[in-house]
Amino acid sequence: MNEERRIEVEEVSGVPAPPKARVGDVFDRKRDYLEGFLKATAADAAAEAPGGDLYEAVIEALKDIYDPEIPVNIYDLGLIYDVEITPDRHARIKMTLTTPHCPVAESMPGEVELRVGAVPGIGDAEVELVWDPPWDPQKMSDEARLELGML
Repeated sequence: MNEERRIEVEEVSGVPAPPKARVGDVFDRKRDYLEGFLKATAADAAAEAPGGDLYEAVIEALKDIYDPEIPVNIYDLGLIYDVEITPDRHARIKMTLTTPHCPVAESMPGEVELRVGAVPGIGDAEVELVWDPPWDPQKMSDEARLELGML
């Protein structure tokens, strides 16, 4: 039962390459079917639209303004209800305060106007102070809640 198995070895100098599969062999498509897709670029967001450079610069300016009684910026605190950048690049901010009796009720809108108006590219800033809907802690971002130990 001691049969010896032999493997025959054949030496060759080269092997022809197998034929390559081509899309055209299987599907009836033009070779440039991806040309438009590959050349397309993502549409840039308008500077004044959410996600645009100018809009984001205004949001960053708002995040630099802190409520004097709460160690959180007014944007994450949920005091900013709306930011609009007009085609003329003027900013309109709709905001509220934590309470109508807030000690900065008279100065905070002015500070927002000054800071947003100082953003390069903004022509003028206008702040509208609103009380409806009233502010409540649910308007805060998760970052603000975490900062205040509410998460």
